[in-house]
Amino acid sequence: MEWLLILAVTFFAGMGAGLGTGFAGMSAAAVISPMLITFLDMDPYMAVGIALSSDVLASAVSAYTYGKNKNLDIKNGLIMMASVLTFTVVGSYVASLVTPATMGTFSVFMTFLLGIKFIVKPVMTTKESMQETSAKKRAIQSAVCGVMIGFICGFVGAGGGMMMLLILTMVLGYELKTAVGTSVFIMTFTALTGAVSHFAIGSLPDWRIWGLCILFTFLWARVAAVFANKAAPKTLNRATGIILVVLGIVIMLFTFLK
Repeated sequence: MEWLLILAVTFFAGMGAGLGTGFAGMSAAAVISPMLITFLDMDPYMAVGIALSSDVLASAVSAYTYGKNKNLDIKNGLIMMASVLTFTVVGSYVASLVTPATMGTFSVFMTFLLGIKFIVKPVMTTKESMQETSAKKRAIQSAVCGVMIGFICGFVGAGGGMMMLLILTMVLGYELKTAVGTSVFIMTFTALTGAVSHFAIGSLPDWRIWGLCILFTFLWARVAAVFANKAAPKTLNRATGIILVVLGIVIMLFTFLK
């Protein structure tokens, strides 16, 4: 009975996390953590560690798929990643002084609202229009936006993938596929950093739950990324929006149950 419960929880957690990662560059932690805590009574710190480690391979395979289809901006992604990693530490330090107890719901609500936005007002930017911005301006924008994303993620404790997708599409004017591809590329390294630090500070998790979460998240992220790269822009916007709205509602319900 215990094995069946673990299998069911990790399958649906991995499916939600994988679809969110492959379609929208969403962090697996937003889906996996609340499910493990709610249904398997797992320690929150350990649940986040498992979610982050599940995010590494899922984001990596998604980034590879988007990159193979020329939907990845590595140069500006690296610039943004440096800013994000640096200011996540700064944000975490400030959060430790302020202790914002209610800020954790911010990323969940933003997931829901961003999903509505993609359905109602799709991102129809083309790669041609992206090229109109000079390389220097794009690099400066990436660094500045990385500072904002990193600080907010460190302060709130979640929402990195959603913040990046929001900034890349609405502020930097990225085409949706390139925005998701760049987001999952950055998330691969931020998730790896977070997972290593979590397990270094704490202890190793239950190998069954850990392995199954990584496997299911990886498989569903691959499926979602392949579909996303073949889909027409309008179809991708709607699919991404629906996934985000559903995940936002489900996560809010799990948070309420917890």
